[in-house]
Amino acid sequence: MKYRLLDILACPYDKKFPLTLIVIEEKEYPERKYEWEKKPFCEEYCGLLRKYIKDIKDAPCEECIKKEVVTGILYCPECGRWYPIKEEIPILLPDDLRSVKEDVEFLQSIQDKLRSIAPELADKILKEGKPFNLQSKS
Repeated sequence: MKYRLLDILACPYDKKFPLTLIVIEEKEYPERKYEWEKKPFCEEYCGLLRKYIKDIKDAPCEECIKKEVVTGILYCPECGRWYPIKEEIPILLPDDLRSVKEDVEFLQSIQDKLRSIAPELADKILKEGKPFNLQSKS
């Protein structure tokens, strides 16, 4: 997932913006070049720095364009929903289209890294996260 997507993504349920990004794995593409005339590219929110554009003096667009989130979580602090990022793709499906089995397997596969990267959010996601968490039955 491109960091700049955080500039346009909101929670599908309560429209909370911005979502909290937790990066489990990132990949760098050094060959990518920033080719836009306008800087910063993002209008409201810089996903790489996790700050509003108005609070940034010099946006790192040249650095941002080279990075992708391979594995991670988008979390809504308003409603407690989390959305997986798998193989660089954010999956923001409605609850009724999500699979308990797939979501629980994803959480199991990242739980240790999640606890070390985001200890303040790990239990909220792993134990209380919506629509499914590690307490859910698959």
